[in-house]
Amino acid sequence: MKLRELLVGVDVLDSAANMDMDIPSVVYDSRKVTPGCMFVAISGFSTDGNRYIPMAVEKGAAVVVTARKPQADIAWVQVASDRRALAQIGGNYFGHPGDSMKLIGVTGTNGKTSSTLLLKHILETVLHAKVGLMGTMENMIGSEVIPTERTTPESFELQALLARMRDAGCTYGIMEVSSHAIALERIGGLHYAVAAFTNLTEDHLDFHKTMEAYCDTKAELFTRCDRAVINADDSWFERICKKAACPVLTVSAREEAGLYARDAQLLSDGVSFTAVSGDLCVPVKMPIPGKFTVYNGLTALAIAMQLGVALRDGAEALKTVAGVKGRVEVVPTPGKPYTVLIDYAHTPDGLENVLSSVKGFCKGRLIAVFGCGGDRDPIKRPIMGKIATDIADFTLVTSDNPRTEEPMAIIADIVKGIDPQKKNYMVVENRVQAVHQAMDIGKKNDIIVLAGKGHETYQEIHGVKHHLDEREVVAAYLEKTRE
Repeated sequence: MKLRELLVGVDVLDSAANMDMDIPSVVYDSRKVTPGCMFVAISGFSTDGNRYIPMAVEKGAAVVVTARKPQADIAWVQVASDRRALAQIGGNYFGHPGDSMKLIGVTGTNGKTSSTLLLKHILETVLHAKVGLMGTMENMIGSEVIPTERTTPESFELQALLARMRDAGCTYGIMEVSSHAIALERIGGLHYAVAAFTNLTEDHLDFHKTMEAYCDTKAELFTRCDRAVINADDSWFERICKKAACPVLTVSAREEAGLYARDAQLLSDGVSFTAVSGDLCVPVKMPIPGKFTVYNGLTALAIAMQLGVALRDGAEALKTVAGVKGRVEVVPTPGKPYTVLIDYAHTPDGLENVLSSVKGFCKGRLIAVFGCGGDRDPIKRPIMGKIATDIADFTLVTSDNPRTEEPMAIIADIVKGIDPQKKNYMVVENRVQAVHQAMDIGKKNDIIVLAGKGHETYQEIHGVKHHLDEREVVAAYLEKTRE
């Protein structure tokens, strides 16, 4: 592809390059530079791509795209924003694959994964469509699963994945859209048929600094869509709505809205409610427990409606939806009188939601096992400590992904939020041992909630990822204690 073709739509400030040169490939990681390629130097947080321009030159890069004029002897293009340029170049390189399908973006602190998977099931069941999905747990092209490491890929990988979806015949592309993806231009150049907002609670303040900035970043998504679905029950609803420059369908589980839930029943094996839209009332049953399932179901149904799917058809499809891995997932415990659930809850709101929901149908004690991630917003740690010990009958405070922090330092932050008078918790630094301890004290009708890891199958300690699948931990300990 010619350099000038790759730069269509890019805000170029200056250049010293032959616009007719052929560019066989584009990279932004200097380790992947090949002769003749374009190297896009990204100014990151931990490192600056401009530092690696000499390495790119040495490896044979033909041209550098950068926000700063390079000193190296190489053809260069100076752009207003390196991240926005990478997104636009990616779109040009892959032929703007997002334009060939209807894109749906779901943003919010909690509920993105479940809502997107519910929507995928509705579209496949009702419309018999081939659907692509980009999410926290995994990426999917129809039934093909593609591993992922972040909620929203870097812009160039995102365009590459959309191209794979297009080439495979996908007519819908569903994306979880993180606040980082919006702020860092990973979704630059994309336009959505529908964008949805689930909720906003304490998270990522290490990056955004304030909740207002976090909210405003999320709200940017609603300047890039044709239609919107917004949770009217969220305290940030009005601020999000002010940004929406399109028709909005509101959802609520508390009061009348564009689509709202009435007569909700929260059961141990699922939820049921009546979905109301105008004069239309449709019964909904979903085999996934928890009040948050009502919200996730409403979000998925509302997005489907904005795409032209009848409410009654969407509700019928949700009857057959499978549970989401790592979201109130029941772990087999044959022969034991207690139940073990795994949930990805890793924010104050997420932890409160899952523990409150389980408490509602737990006939014995509720035992919580949780920790907080390292190198992330430390403000939420004591908040989560208070939530866990206020709701659960007993809590084991342990490690999550400490990353580069000391595990006990994170735990100390958590414990600061616990009432000193409370005696219903203990600290077990090793997560596997904490799970074992919870199982040891489990009695008839107790429910043990392993919160934080969810679908993850690793634990990152001192910057190294170790295999850790809590389903395997439970199964192995059951086998060992049977001997």
